[in-house]
Amino acid sequence: MSILQDILIILLAFWMVIDQQGPVITTWFPVIIAMFAGFILGDIQTAMVIGGTFQLMALGVANIGGSSVPNYGLAALVGVYVAIRTTGNIVDAKAAALAVGVPVGMLGIQLDVLGKILTNPLVHKAEKYAHNGQYKKMNQTILFAPLIFGLTTALPTALFVIFGKPIVSFILEVLPKWFTNGLSIAGGILPVVGIGILISMMPIKKHLMYLIIGFIAAAYLKMPMMGVALVGAAAAYNFFRQKVASDKNVALNNNTASDADIEDGDFDE
Repeated sequence: MSILQDILIILLAFWMVIDQQGPVITTWFPVIIAMFAGFILGDIQTAMVIGGTFQLMALGVANIGGSSVPNYGLAALVGVYVAIRTTGNIVDAKAAALAVGVPVGMLGIQLDVLGKILTNPLVHKAEKYAHNGQYKKMNQTILFAPLIFGLTTALPTALFVIFGKPIVSFILEVLPKWFTNGLSIAGGILPVVGIGILISMMPIKKHLMYLIIGFIAAAYLKMPMMGVALVGAAAAYNFFRQKVASDKNVALNNNTASDADIEDGDFDE
């Protein structure tokens, strides 16, 4: 069972970057990758806590214009694997995931650049085949590109899967205590920072009452997140109905005004 889980984790790492570059079926977002890793390893709760932490790190980070950014999806995947396999509680799991996952995410920048360098000649070769009408060779050449990109995430994941706890223990021993403690503190602060970023992009002044209701439900009434989400869905549905009714009234008033103008014009004539 353990070997099968290891193989599935490596395959997930391979598929993650291919999905990012192409079909985007499962998405490469850390929280989604962590969820699949949690399913595979049998600890969804720990995986989602770690995935949510890395997801907040990834907010506002995008590889625009072909630039390379930290691969937080890879960081979350490796972090979840290491945390679940080497720790027994959420606090230690988050600390281990951050200590291992953050460097792996930064390594993802270099691996992404390397993948782009290696696939660049393939694109030019496929373009040459396309100009010559050799479409079969063009397709065969293009297929190597996903393989290369998949290896940029599958190989580092395989290292952690194969060497397991010893390589994690080595990394944790090399890293100073103040650094790992700092990562743990950062992991606790990140949810607040992430929520702050989201709030800054939302029309809070217009819908402040909904924010207050949600805060009261979660902080004071201790309502579960599913309950808060349902309250939000009900509020959104009510707002949608009011918006539709308001637009209909505006359209009706505009039509009435137009008819009145036409009648007045006919009477004047």
